[in-house]
Amino acid sequence: MSRPPLSLTARAEALLVRGLIGLLQALPVTTASRLGGAVTRMIGPLLPVTRKVGDANLRLAMPELNAAQRQAILRDVWTNLGQSIAELVRLRAMTRLPQGSTAPGYTLSGWEEHVLPHIVPGKPLLFFTAHIGNWEIMPLIAERSGVEFGFMYRAASNAAVDEILRGLRRDGYRSAVKMFAKGAAGGRAALAHLRQGGALGLLVDQKLDTGLSVPFFGKPAMTMDALASFALKFQCPVIPIHVERQGPARLHVVIEPPLALPGSGDRKADLLALTGTMNRIVEGWVRARPGDWLWLHRRWPKGRV
Repeated sequence: MSRPPLSLTARAEALLVRGLIGLLQALPVTTASRLGGAVTRMIGPLLPVTRKVGDANLRLAMPELNAAQRQAILRDVWTNLGQSIAELVRLRAMTRLPQGSTAPGYTLSGWEEHVLPHIVPGKPLLFFTAHIGNWEIMPLIAERSGVEFGFMYRAASNAAVDEILRGLRRDGYRSAVKMFAKGAAGGRAALAHLRQGGALGLLVDQKLDTGLSVPFFGKPAMTMDALASFALKFQCPVIPIHVERQGPARLHVVIEPPLALPGSGDRKADLLALTGTMNRIVEGWVRARPGDWLWLHRRWPKGRV
């Protein structure tokens, strides 16, 4: 089926994105990251989403913060977002470094202890993370480790921009890393990937109206149940992984032990239990480093923010 023609606005947006990518690709990765962060730190706090969604989310989730503290966190959020976008453009320049290094790239803890023992041919493996630090680095880590990896993502509303982003990821990973767009077709493809013994990564921190209502920061939040459903179906390891930003083009990736899967025999109760555990882990990451998380999504029901 052919796509509908793009609007003039969509074409202009795609042209602008291509121009920015060309600029960032011409720069060293640290310079590109620093520039991306500086631009978004300057412009982002002025946008309506910062007040209407970001600040409202912070007031709901962390009421102990005052206005100045919330503003500082949101400036860091925008800085991290700009740096992450720039680093996606220069993804191949992000190499694994020894602990303590200050060069551009990433350090990694927990892979040998918590992942390698569970890489078994023909056996599926699940990872979950959140929009924290630079989440785009994780498929690169899997690809460089020889893992048969796929991930689910939310497609951009502009089809041309979405194809540009997909191209950046294909070029950055340089392998058969599979990309499954969120939705029914993507879900079926991700399920087939797991059946074939693949590893699958999911971002689990955005509101999903068809998910489960599970506490997040003590407030009911509609949360995707796909991860828990896959885990219970395949009885496979579920590994938490998140990224801590250390500076422009400098990241630390933390991998935690696999979760214990509930086994009460009541599937609905087990789904709720596993999804609740997942939310508590993500909340812990966010509380520890609130400026690294993308507070700009409407995470709770509209009446609450």
